[in-house]
Amino acid sequence: MLIIQKNSYEEISTLAAKIIAQKIKNKPNLVLGLATGSTPLGLYKALINMHKNEGLDFSKITTFNLDEYIGLPQTHNQSYYYFMHENFFNHINISKRLINIPDGMSEKHDIACNQYEDKIRHAGGIDFQILGIGSNGHIAFNEPGSSLNSRTRVKPLSKKTIKDNSRFFNSIDEVPTKSITMGIGTIMSSQEILLIANGLNKAEIIKSCIEGPISAMCPASILQMHRKVTVLLDKDAASKLTLEIES
Repeated sequence: MLIIQKNSYEEISTLAAKIIAQKIKNKPNLVLGLATGSTPLGLYKALINMHKNEGLDFSKITTFNLDEYIGLPQTHNQSYYYFMHENFFNHINISKRLINIPDGMSEKHDIACNQYEDKIRHAGGIDFQILGIGSNGHIAFNEPGSSLNSRTRVKPLSKKTIKDNSRFFNSIDEVPTKSITMGIGTIMSSQEILLIANGLNKAEIIKSCIEGPISAMCPASILQMHRKVTVLLDKDAASKLTLEIES
């Protein structure tokens, strides 16, 4: 696990974009796993700027998003389908047929989950997976207590996650209570993983993730077992670590 600390959110977003841009240049048909939420917004903005100003080409990449709320249509402004198109896909030259996001409106969720796993396998697996981390240690929507070998499935959201995500909705009652999410096993099958975290509110869980024991109660701690993980932190998110880290 390579841990890199930078001074600010802007610096880690820029570095993350440079890493991904190099991966795409090395392999134009990269299979890229994507995350939503506030953390990757700076990364997506930087990649859009690279596309517009430097000609970074996304035309051959395939993307797989980590998760989607159950019960929100694609047109809902809090669906992850809407988020990804508004904040990334609509601004780059990606092929729409190569975009994959779990279907939260499917009437047969188990079938949809199995089909998502099949699509990932058919694409040759995920080359490079972007992750954020929840304040309770979840990656994607794999809440504390999730099986460390789980695959894409329906997952109820914890009260903590519902409360955290309520800031994006008019009220907590509007927050969906279930999601379709890649499993921890699915994420760990990626060839390479990039975890991004910023802010003092993530410092404690980052310490648990990196320096604590591997436990289903901190799902992100399983990343200690992955063969190639890079963790990008601003100084606040890294503030409780005891390890010496690269800057």
